[in-house]
Amino acid sequence: MKIAFFNSIKSWGGGEKWHFDAAIHFASIGHDVYFFGDNDSKLKTKLIAFPHITYIPVYLTNFSFLNPVKRCSLTAKFQELQIETILINNPKDLKIAAYAAHTAKVSRIIYRRGSAIPIKNTFLNQRIFGHYVTDILANSQATKETILSNNPKLFPIEKIKVIYNPIDIDRFDQLEYKKIVPNRNNDDLIIGNLARLAPQKNQKFLIDLSAELSRQNISHKIYITGKGELENELKTYNLEKGTDKNVRFLGFTDSPRSFLIDIDVFILSSHWEGFGYVLAEASLAEKPIIAFNCSSNPELVVDGVTGFLTNTDSIPQIIEKIKILKNPILRNKMGLAGRKFVLDSFDEKSIYGKLEAYILGKD
Repeated sequence: MKIAFFNSIKSWGGGEKWHFDAAIHFASIGHDVYFFGDNDSKLKTKLIAFPHITYIPVYLTNFSFLNPVKRCSLTAKFQELQIETILINNPKDLKIAAYAAHTAKVSRIIYRRGSAIPIKNTFLNQRIFGHYVTDILANSQATKETILSNNPKLFPIEKIKVIYNPIDIDRFDQLEYKKIVPNRNNDDLIIGNLARLAPQKNQKFLIDLSAELSRQNISHKIYITGKGELENELKTYNLEKGTDKNVRFLGFTDSPRSFLIDIDVFILSSHWEGFGYVLAEASLAEKPIIAFNCSSNPELVVDGVTGFLTNTDSIPQIIEKIKILKNPILRNKMGLAGRKFVLDSFDEKSIYGKLEAYILGKD
């Protein structure tokens, strides 16, 4: 089959990881795989190592769908390559790629939805989902349930399929360890957060959390790993709150496993996640998790078993759980339970079997 993946995002996130891994998988089992992406993206940098995947540079803006030359060019390319199935990852791409694929008579036009937030009920979206998109692939039940919140008639719910993100457990386990978090010099509880520095990820909450932990004389360090548009704002806020001795920003890391090994507890402060890869990775590193009881988090964290779920932005509840997790025996027990849960639920072979059946029309 001739399969196209379309993702023009320049940065690296969960959606990009999914497209990258899925493209490699389908190429490895013999399909002709084409990847449409930005010429300066992290995806292109990573896909260079896989010459059996044809990378096709595209440059798009939010208004590219209004450009008839770009639309016609994409349509012609899809026709030239005889694309049979296309998977599109984000709304900006969807506006132009879905139309071009429809015009090129691509059989299946799949919108892969990775965010547990409702689709806007605009005239343009009504057109796209009513006439161009043939299927929607959601990465969690929470994502599926939010897609039609603003308009239940936007798209047939029976054509929305949930397949969890596959986790390459062997590859994760084999990643080289290199120390990232500084050595502790007292009885600090080492708390970690690994995410883009963006509004959705809500790291400002962690700074407020640190201030209250200090007020209650709870010894701790919070290490935040990631880059993003809020970096300067968060660092300024950290200084203003006087929490900079306990909250440290470590920047981007290409070794998430190393970071997760170095910490005691992982806290996800996000207000929503489509599928929290990092939650699965934290569990694989045998770390207990604290996350808000929202979006897809309950699908990745078994409350009271692999970690704890709390009300959104509840500092008192988080601190209550942190006090419990000061116990290293309990942390170890929850970490082991978390790893078993991921092994049982998100193993790559099982998930890719479902994805193959879905993409190849056997499901």
